[in-house]
Amino acid sequence: MKKLESKPVRRQSRQRRRTKVTRQKLLEAARAVFAEKGIDLTRIDEISERADVGKGTFYYHFKGKPQIVKELIRSNLSELASIIEEKCRNDTEIQDLLHHMIGAHIEFFSNRWADFVLYFQALSDLKLEEGYPGIETPFIEYLQCAEGLLESVIKYRLPQPVLRRIACAIAGLVSGYYSFASIASQDADIDEVFASLRGAMVASLARFVQEAYPSNQVAGSSLANNK
Repeated sequence: MKKLESKPVRRQSRQRRRTKVTRQKLLEAARAVFAEKGIDLTRIDEISERADVGKGTFYYHFKGKPQIVKELIRSNLSELASIIEEKCRNDTEIQDLLHHMIGAHIEFFSNRWADFVLYFQALSDLKLEEGYPGIETPFIEYLQCAEGLLESVIKYRLPQPVLRRIACAIAGLVSGYYSFASIASQDADIDEVFASLRGAMVASLARFVQEAYPSNQVAGSSLANNK
């Protein structure tokens, strides 16, 4: 009796593995085509052709292009947040935290240009009246990760909007540098140059954090003591 029951289980397990492999092929194909043509110009048949599956297979896994865009962004930012949390786990000072947060971004985007292109395109899309619904959620969760880490090392409570501005400043420095360097820099290794600028960026961000402190509390803060 046990043998008879095990066959459908094995078949079901094989089917789940095949389904997972096909879905991953579609995600990888979409990532590649989005980086080459841009999100808006990419057609679903181009994604399915790149994945070497039928167009109907695409619709079996995804309702449309917005869904696959959202899943790629969610996956990328979730992985980035995990790397940031791992790098910053033992930090207790703001300068160390900022240093490791920027380093985590460099590590993540190094040799993952397609992921950065998708990240930057989706970030730009958030300001459009007609964009891809739902992609703001993983960006907000990514910012919340940074906010939680900042709050853990700052010696007293800052208002949430202030933490959000600091988190946006960190993300903006990274995305802004990469986006401009990719078209304007003659350097052979963007990541290496970016890493060499990390100290200046940390100093600027630390100052930004310090200026967010209420004036009557700056004198007693750890940042003031490190000036």
